[in-house]
Amino acid sequence: MTEVYPNPSPGMMGLIEPSTSTQMQPLETEQAGVQCAPPESSEMEPEPVIDIVIHNVVCTFSTRCHLNLKKIATEGMNVEYRPGDGMVLMRLRHPRSTASMWSSGKITCTGASSEEEAHIATRKFARIIQKMGFRVRYSSFKVVNVLGTCRMSFPIRLPTFSEENHKNASYEPELHPGVTYQLKTPKATLKIFSTGSITVTAPCVANIGAAIEHIFPLVYKHKMKHSELKTLPQTNLLQSRVNMQHKTNKSKVVARNFDDSDSLEDTSDEDDEFDTDSSFD
Repeated sequence: MTEVYPNPSPGMMGLIEPSTSTQMQPLETEQAGVQCAPPESSEMEPEPVIDIVIHNVVCTFSTRCHLNLKKIATEGMNVEYRPGDGMVLMRLRHPRSTASMWSSGKITCTGASSEEEAHIATRKFARIIQKMGFRVRYSSFKVVNVLGTCRMSFPIRLPTFSEENHKNASYEPELHPGVTYQLKTPKATLKIFSTGSITVTAPCVANIGAAIEHIFPLVYKHKMKHSELKTLPQTNLLQSRVNMQHKTNKSKVVARNFDDSDSLEDTSDEDDEFDTDSSFD
């Protein structure tokens, strides 16, 4: 039997509508909450941080006057005179740098760890020479070359990297253990090793940072997996253990042959007879 409900009267409709609306409101708010709620924050991988260390900044400047190298060698401090090369070496402690001076007035400064230190060192060298009586006019300061290094947090597969980037990379393991990668923009030369260390040579410090940013995504594709790293030391350990066992077995055989020899017994008897017969007055 199907139950038939009477149609509600207009008065009853007014009573039912608020109840249905109040019951539906929580559902609407819940659905709205689901739609408007931001997506759950997924665990983001930490961005890699690479420390770039500047080891050497090479710069040049000119004094615009003739320099008497013998006078600088005799009156200066921390000076080394090389007449065969026609130059004088002068060293500073703070900042640590070395200057190569020629009689033409051109000076090359090496050893600084930043462009600012290189500029300060060249000014100090110019002031030292000026106090010796030379008419020094500091000019033509220029940073020629910068050497920097960095280390990736993962080892690199050099053969696959050199094959994929054969236009700019050259890899000859018989001559050099690393890959030489040359960049035109920015101008830089990189030496990439399987351990993850990279050496960069560029005309300025800014180019070194740009070169590392350029090479990182290319190198990241060819990083070694943990399984590859685990297999290498195990094989080396097994080979070393086999070699050690082989050496110990050889030494045991030699010792046994040496102990069983008749010549050793004869010599020992002779020594004993000599000791017993020998007499000292």
